[in-house]
Amino acid sequence: MGTKLSTSLEDWLHPEVSPRADRPTTFDPQAGFTKGRKERKMIATTEEMDRWQLPYGSRNYCAHHLIDVKKCQAKYAPFISHPCWDLMHVYEQCHYQEELVRVKEYERERRLLKRRQRKLAAARAAAEIPDESDNSANQKTE
Repeated sequence: MGTKLSTSLEDWLHPEVSPRADRPTTFDPQAGFTKGRKERKMIATTEEMDRWQLPYGSRNYCAHHLIDVKKCQAKYAPFISHPCWDLMHVYEQCHYQEELVRVKEYERERRLLKRRQRKLAAARAAAEIPDESDNSANQKTE
């Protein structure tokens, strides 16, 4: 929630290890999973979302549940709260699960970026430190 607007001190101090929410992921989504991952698919079409006038912020993987809620609210127009509670609960649960997936993806990307930075730092350190056998050979020739 709010990853597009909020930043933390670590994001500001180390932007190279901070994932960007406005860009696609830099790592393969299937990497590290032996059995693979289930691909997430949109159930609601763009035409359905346009027909029900869903705001752009609600056009996510839970849009089909929100369309069901709006259908129920249209059916029971004056009394929209009570008859649609079960559908609203399903939508809220889906929205909660969607937020969990986003947070987990963000954390996975951040861990992989930190891992890449550690590997690059170790490679640079290994390249800069000469072997001790080279130092002893140089000292003997002097």
